[in-house]
Amino acid sequence: MPTIDRDGVSIHYEVHGSGPPLLLTHGYSSTSGMWQGQIAALSKHHKLVLWDMRGHGQSGYPEDTSAYSEALTVADMAALLDAVGAETAIVGGLSLGGYMSLAFYRAHPNRVRALLIIDTGPGFKKDDAREAWNKRARETGDRYDKEGLAVLKSGSAERAYAVHRSADGLANAARGMLAQKNSAVIESLPSIKVPSIVIVGSNDTPFLAASDYMAAKIPGCKKAVIPNAGHAANIDQPQAFNAAVLEFLGGLAG
Repeated sequence: MPTIDRDGVSIHYEVHGSGPPLLLTHGYSSTSGMWQGQIAALSKHHKLVLWDMRGHGQSGYPEDTSAYSEALTVADMAALLDAVGAETAIVGGLSLGGYMSLAFYRAHPNRVRALLIIDTGPGFKKDDAREAWNKRARETGDRYDKEGLAVLKSGSAERAYAVHRSADGLANAARGMLAQKNSAVIESLPSIKVPSIVIVGSNDTPFLAASDYMAAKIPGCKKAVIPNAGHAANIDQPQAFNAAVLEFLGGLAG
């Protein structure tokens, strides 16, 4: 599988199909493998680009915590689009991948044709709410330090089958990528000017309110609730998930 070098950090990616580029980013402690149920459907008419974030899967695991951040992740995404020859792309992701997709739009609005925001939230306006989230992120990092990859067994579907080389990258990613520094992403929602869809599993209780919020704040945003699905809506109900995405993509083509 191809890789790009990002200042000594190897970033693994794969490309399926041809057509308008579609970049999908996995959730924290998952990998590009979580999209297996989408490859056939989404690569029929699109160049589907999947990748492993730094500290995850087959990508590099830098030892320095400073090598993990929102800004570096967004820069990795831009470099991936460059690598596949895509000036613009439909950009989306699940959980942390969805948040990073919003961050990517904020940094590179001219490179985004549309947004797919899946089972995620846009961050926090209030400092105390953000600090509570960051405290959990730091505790997650500490847990990977202590328990190693065994932590994955207690996660939701997109994590339970993930294959990582080391827990060290996940611990660093929790502290540097999962933790958030400010409210810039949530405050940017009203300025989004591309077609967008928020998708959430009906049973993904922690993210239902956040999904409603994003759908209300992003101008013209569509919303799809996937019945009988949890935090990994694309894995829990792949047919319903694919149908919702394909309907949205078909609208773009029209």
